[in-house]
Amino acid sequence: MTAPGRPEPGAPRRGRPKWLRLARPGSLYAKFTLFLAVMCCVVAAVLGTLVHVIVTRQTVHQARSEALSRLDTAARSYEAGDRLRPEAVLDSPQLPEPLRQMALRGERGTALGSFDGDPAMWAAGPADGKALTVRVGYRRSAETISGLDRAIVVSSALAIVGTLVVGVFAVSRVTRRLHRTADVARRISAGDLDARVADPRTTDPTRQQDEVAAVSAALDAMAGTLQARLQSEQRFTADVAHELRTPLAGLQAASDLLPPGRPTELVRDRVRALRGLTEDLLEISRLDSLTERADLEAHWLGRLAERAVRASGLPAGVRVVRDARVMTDRRRLERVLGNLLSNAHRHGRPPVVVTVDGPAITVRDHGAGYPAYLLDHGPQRFRTEPTAARGGLPKGHGLGLTIAVGQARIMGAELSFANASGADGGGAVTTLRLP
Repeated sequence: MTAPGRPEPGAPRRGRPKWLRLARPGSLYAKFTLFLAVMCCVVAAVLGTLVHVIVTRQTVHQARSEALSRLDTAARSYEAGDRLRPEAVLDSPQLPEPLRQMALRGERGTALGSFDGDPAMWAAGPADGKALTVRVGYRRSAETISGLDRAIVVSSALAIVGTLVVGVFAVSRVTRRLHRTADVARRISAGDLDARVADPRTTDPTRQQDEVAAVSAALDAMAGTLQARLQSEQRFTADVAHELRTPLAGLQAASDLLPPGRPTELVRDRVRALRGLTEDLLEISRLDSLTERADLEAHWLGRLAERAVRASGLPAGVRVVRDARVMTDRRRLERVLGNLLSNAHRHGRPPVVVTVDGPAITVRDHGAGYPAYLLDHGPQRFRTEPTAARGGLPKGHGLGLTIAVGQARIMGAELSFANASGADGGGAVTTLRLP
């Protein structure tokens, strides 16, 4: 059973559509799509320009050859005194001026121009100090080239779209597999050791493995090894704590038979401490097994906080800023608050204040605050550090806070650690936010 509003471990995350997550800026999907689009445009532009230049050159060359051929025929007719054809004219007023000057210099040449508003290929040569000109209609050739340009643009656009569709579909399959691998890795890091990628290419020997399949197989193997080691450590911790119960019970009975005195009190105190440590280890092993389930009921948070403070037997003030009715596990909540209060008195300084503000409970002391490693990485089991505030003695924040974090996780709550500012008197601030 999970807390309201909390997804089951391994459940698919809700949010933006998958295609939108794949196409976010900076992703491999977006980069490949942009690269493919740019390359398609470049290839289409180069090929289109090449085809346009080649066809235009061939068309112009054919028109020039035809114009020069007609100019030779007109020159022979002019020299023989025959009547010139309609397209052959002396000193045509529409002849391009550079070509006219070339003919007057005694040279032959061709040039593109116009005749009555239509494109034409002109050819001119010398004829008794004048320019003998002929023209060939270039309108159909110009229309052919324009039609070819339009066809190139349309075909290039279709080719770019088709290539993009195929390329994006191909890369989306790869990126989806990569995102699935990343999601499984995040689930494993969040504690779901049963999560696996299970890529079909890694289980079917007839299919060739690619790089993504190799990464998936490596992640699954790592997860399996990690799960086996953690389960082995959990079983070891649970077995050791369980086996310690019997000799501890004997020690407890034996200590009760000792005569009164200071040595007896020391022995009994150490036996109680050892029994408490054993119970904490058993509780941690149960929390690590992820088999614990919260028994959720509706409670007023202010009353629960006051009851937890009374049950702890430790001096602490309770301040209710804004009470709230929450769905939570009363026993686990009292366990969390008891551990926080014990830690505040053991490693901090009074006064210790418990504040209820809506669905959040804050426990604060006025000591030296939490060490940097705890703020950065959270509680670590049996971690101790010498502190100047305690005269160089070890300061631990281990099993108690570790158990508190585990119990909060089962309730669907969030436990955060911070230090109050020096202007406010300093101290460790622990906030439990309930759903």
